[in-house]
Amino acid sequence: MDPIPAQAPAHAAPDNPLAGHLRALIAQAGGWLSFDRFMQQALYAPGMGYYANDLRKFGAMPGSGSDFVTAPELSPLFGQVLAAQVQEALEATGTDEVWEFGAGSGALAAQLLQHLGASLRRYTIVDVSGALRVRQQQTLERFGKRVAWADHLPARMRGVVLGNEVLDAMPVRLLQRSGGRWHERGVALQGEAFVWSDRPSVLRPPAEVAGEHDYLTEIHPQAEGFMRTLAQHLQQGAAFFIDYGFPEAEYYHPQRDQGTLVCHRAHRVDAEPLRDVGLKDITAHLNFTGLALAAQEAGLQVLGYTSQAHFLMNNGFLSNLEQLTQVQQAPALKLVLEHEMGELFKVLALGAGPAWQPRGFAAGDRSHRL
Repeated sequence: MDPIPAQAPAHAAPDNPLAGHLRALIAQAGGWLSFDRFMQQALYAPGMGYYANDLRKFGAMPGSGSDFVTAPELSPLFGQVLAAQVQEALEATGTDEVWEFGAGSGALAAQLLQHLGASLRRYTIVDVSGALRVRQQQTLERFGKRVAWADHLPARMRGVVLGNEVLDAMPVRLLQRSGGRWHERGVALQGEAFVWSDRPSVLRPPAEVAGEHDYLTEIHPQAEGFMRTLAQHLQQGAAFFIDYGFPEAEYYHPQRDQGTLVCHRAHRVDAEPLRDVGLKDITAHLNFTGLALAAQEAGLQVLGYTSQAHFLMNNGFLSNLEQLTQVQQAPALKLVLEHEMGELFKVLALGAGPAWQPRGFAAGDRSHRL
């Protein structure tokens, strides 16, 4: 069936190579491109996508030319506290290597390397962005050969895997329920401009959405596929993923009818991913239930799931906070305050090998809510 134009304005594509590249892809696909393919190119097209170009991206203030701040840039206390959990995980799993996916500016890697010391033999970064890799190499130069970069995973991995705000940047597919019928939302062209376009689809959210009202949401096949791939490679160790999201029942709540897809630019948020392609981040919240199930089905164990606040508190956040000056405490508190990052961000821990209880979930574990 022909696509149905969605009720959204066309967004004029800026005159840049990425926009031309996307227009060509839409034409090659017959005039309609699924949103996950659009998002993949908008973020990762070599030399053109947001994470493949030289824009600043990470930083605490808009004046730096950055678009958003992540926990390690907000306060070095984040890495210091996380290091306590990583140290325990290395000892519990009998491993001596950390693998970080999507290392951003390299700030978290620097903090962990500093606090883990000799117990860590190697810190390996997997990042698809060549521009960010250059920045990471500059940040981590002082740690010498203990830091390595990889373009692909080895057949067998042993160690502790980390992903801080990496899964939210994996492309999602959009589903729109209109008039009681489900459609997949993709991108078409109106002249030279990008425009939303829906077409009937057999795809459905993993949970029933009560009611028949119009409803826009996301599904996460790429992030769930990543979990299955990780399970195939991680022979012994643990994985910790820190990101914003909800368990499935909250994610597909009837009132969340506009989905979670947002863009970040100059520390401002908008919901227009078809505008200014390549110049801003595109992200969606995570369905942690789907991620946990994908990991379990592929052979990993769920070791814990809780809020970032509980996770950091369990790992000694307050005792470390007392060592900071008042000026340093103010940004650090944003990591745990409920109206800041403390509740919106969650931590999911997975394990390969004998089961054990990470200290980060000693109080406030919510695995039963997944």
